[in-house]
Amino acid sequence: MDSFEWNKVFAAIISAVLLIMVIRTVSETAFHTDHAEKPAYTIEVATADSAATDAVVEAGPTLAELLAGANASKGAKQWAKCRSCHTAEKGGANGTGPNLYNIVGRAVAGVAGVKYSGDLQAVGGTWTYELLDTWLTSPKSVAKGTSMSYGGLKKDRKRADLIAYLASLSDSPVPFPAVAAAVEAAFDMADEVAEEVAAAPSH
Repeated sequence: MDSFEWNKVFAAIISAVLLIMVIRTVSETAFHTDHAEKPAYTIEVATADSAATDAVVEAGPTLAELLAGANASKGAKQWAKCRSCHTAEKGGANGTGPNLYNIVGRAVAGVAGVKYSGDLQAVGGTWTYELLDTWLTSPKSVAKGTSMSYGGLKKDRKRADLIAYLASLSDSPVPFPAVAAAVEAAFDMADEVAEEVAAAPSH
């Protein structure tokens, strides 16, 4: 075989090798999969800080904030639902329920001549804004055996309006709780949640 023939053989071999390399390169490019440095999605794990933050966010406006923006005139309209059982004039007679003049700061179940349930008498203390808010949300949550048939006012702002109206029915209305104090209480609650989450066993 002369040199020309050998050159043809070598050229064919080189062409074949080059073709194989090209095919390999193309196939790797077509089917190459990049491995992301980060997962396509992340699994969020609750931490003490995130749980505490969620607790504050989900809590919504505090009672102090609601009362600060409450409208006693609107509360008077809510009061219309209470008038079938209560009076609110100074020195007014009791109805089915007690007269509510000067209710804030008064002893719970403390009006003479009213037949209170044993559960309400067991509550003790005085009618604070916080207790009134809980009571007006659901009386049975405060005193399960209460004889009061009122189902509760579930909307926060309407309830705050009603409380503001009741607070105005006094010779010396009790000041609303300070918003700053309420915010501090919310952060205290967040800290407590954070401590509980941190102390919880991990799975």
